[in-house]
This record gives sequence, structure tokens and C-alpha cells, in this order.
Amino acid sequence: MATTPTHTAEHAEGAGGEPRAGTARRGVLRDPAFLRLWTGTTASGLATWALPFVLGLAVLDRTIGAGTLGLLLAARTAGFLVAVAVGGVLADRYSRRGVVLWAGLAAAAATPLLAAGLGRSLPLALAAAAVAGAGQGACRPAFQALTAEVVDEERRQAANAAMTLSVRATTLAGPSLTALLAVVLDTWALLLGIGLLWLAAALVPGPGAGTRPGAAEPGARPSFAAEFAEGLREARRHPWFLAGLGALTTVIATGYSATGVALPLVSRDKYDTEVVLAAAMTAYTLGALGGALVVARWRPRAQGRAALAGLALYGFAPLSLVLPVHWVVVVAAYAVAGVGIELFNVPWFTATQREVAPDKLARVSSLDFMLSYGLAPAGLALIAPAIDHFGPGPVLAVCAALCFTAPAAAALVPSARSFSVPGAR
Repeated sequence: MATTPTHTAEHAEGAGGEPRAGTARRGVLRDPAFLRLWTGTTASGLATWALPFVLGLAVLDRTIGAGTLGLLLAARTAGFLVAVAVGGVLADRYSRRGVVLWAGLAAAAATPLLAAGLGRSLPLALAAAAVAGAGQGACRPAFQALTAEVVDEERRQAANAAMTLSVRATTLAGPSLTALLAVVLDTWALLLGIGLLWLAAALVPGPGAGTRPGAAEPGARPSFAAEFAEGLREARRHPWFLAGLGALTTVIATGYSATGVALPLVSRDKYDTEVVLAAAMTAYTLGALGGALVVARWRPRAQGRAALAGLALYGFAPLSLVLPVHWVVVVAAYAVAGVGIELFNVPWFTATQREVAPDKLARVSSLDFMLSYGLAPAGLALIAPAIDHFGPGPVLAVCAALCFTAPAAAALVPSARSFSVPGAR
């Protein structure tokens, strides 16, 4: 089955089938279509990150309580998990640009309703949070597939690196910017600002290729469940994808969740300062920025195994919290983990866009997000009581071991060497 999308030819060739002059040489950041997509993705990422932060400010000003905050975040997560599966099917069935549009508009409309419900109507606030999460979830696989429509294969790794750079940059600068805005704006105004970000995410990106290769006619279209099952079958055609997704899910559900719970405790109890917490998280983000810059141009021969080795570097984060080391070592371990996660993410997204059948790309991407990000709350829910029962040391040691061994096991799959199955394309 041919998996090189028809849009590659559309972007690279002129009407007579000859390559457009300068197209292959033009950097991805000078491509107006990609810049529009990058802007929309950045706006959605900033809106996604800002919502829990702003809701936390609502707890500080006593608009809502901590219990309400937990319910709102749970509702948003539930909306995300449902919509990421639905959005994957819809993005393969219809226009991916259309899915981004309607998902972004839904999130934009839900945000002022959330503001109206805070402290006044819990059911309204919960419903709005769920819709906002659904908009986020539906956008994720659609954006992933739309990148493959807008950018030709040769430039996709650079494009994915640019995408992740925007995410890390907003994560780094976002807290300071939001804190400054909170000095002059109340929670209601900040939530309206998030709604405007979602509006930009919906309206700014341009159209993609538009048609789905091999799509069924409306009258002959299978059911939603059947189409989702097609995506599962497509994922099974790529053993490297299943192995890599298992490793990524393990690292996020154990290492990422464990350090999220344990790092504040270790910072307070072991080093007697919150500086370690802030420094480690900043180092992680800076490391991820550096990793994205490196991987934008780095093309190792065994790219899949290099990416899995990068993923395994996350194990140094929980390991540093167990060992009796100076806090500088903890910060350095988090920087290494940040580098490693992007050494994995960018080739992983690029390989998925390259190897998966174009008409099933959004569904396979939705499976990625459902498992890797969807199980993170479960990891947090299980690891917190485990730390209370066994103590942070044993739990962190087990998590570090899993972070090292899961990518190593995935690397043993033959097709994981290059994130490609010979002949499958």
C-alpha cells in the first residue's frame, strides 16, 4: 500500500509534474502554509497549557475550592479521551482542516461558559470543561495528520521539530506571562483570553490536501466502530509503532507520573528548598528545546533505535531522586531527560506520518495520544498511594528501571531500528 500522500506531489510539483523551482530547498519556516499551521498549533498548545494554570489561580483567589479544581480537570481529561478517538475517525473520514475548525470553535465557545460557571454553577462549569477538553482532544490527531498534508516528506522532521519547539517555548514562558497578566486581569478575563487562543487555533491554519486517499463513498461508508477498528489494524501492520507506543506509554505512566508526584516531595524533604523543583522543571524544558534543535537536522542511520535510546534517558530523572546526590545532579538529570524526550518525539511523529497509510493517519495518531497521554492520570492516581505505602525510594527505583528497560525491549523489534517495515510502504 502506498503511503506517500498525494499532497507531497501537490506541494512539490507543478502542473506538468515537474518540481516547482525552489520548493525542495525552501526551509519549512519560510513556507506560509506551514507557518499558518504552526501558529494555530501553537495557539492550541498555549490554550491547553494555560487552562489548568488559570483554574489554579481561581483556587488562590477563592473563586473555587481545590475539590472543584480536581473535578474540572477530571472533566477536561474525560472530554479529551473521548474526543481524541472520535476526532481521529472524523479527521480520516472528512477534511482534517474542518475537524480543526469545529474542534477549535467548540473549545472557544466553551471557555466563556466555563468562566460563567466558576463559583456559580458547577454543572455548567463541568460541562464546559468537558467540551474544552473535547476540542483539545479532537484537534490533536487532526493537527498531526494535517502536518503531513501541508509539509512534504523531506521537510517533515524539521516541521515536527518546529512544532515541539513552540510547545516547549510556551511552557517555559507561559507561567511568567500568565502571572504578569494576572496582576491586571481577573480569572474571568484570563479565561476569555484562552477562548481567543482557541479561536485563533480554529481560524488561522490553512487548508490541507482536502481528500482522503481511498475514502469510501458516503453511502458505502462503514460504521464509526468499524473505521476505528481499521485504524487499529493499520497500527498492527507496523510492529515498530506498537513497540514504541508501549515504551512511550510506560515511560509516561511511570517515570513522568512518578517524578511529577515525587519531585516536589524530594525538593522539600531532601533538599529543604523549592528551588530544586523550579530548577529541575526549567532544566527539563530547556533540555527539550535543545533536543528539538538537535533532532531537526540529525539523521542517524538507525533512527528508531536512536529515538528509543533518547526515550530511555528519561530514566535518569527518577533515578536522580533516589540517589544521594547534590541537587545540581538532579537538575542535570532533568535536562538530560528533556533532551531525550525530544530525540524520541520528533522522529516518532515523523515516522508515523511517513509510514502509516495517509487515509488512516489520524486514527493511528489518536491511538498514540489515547494511550500515551490518556494513561498519565492513571499513573498519577496509582503512584501517589504507592509512594505513601512503600516510600518514594522503592517506587522511584522501579519507575527508573521501567524507563530504561521498556525502550530497550522495544528496540529489539527488528523494524524498530529505522521505524519502518521493509515493503510495508
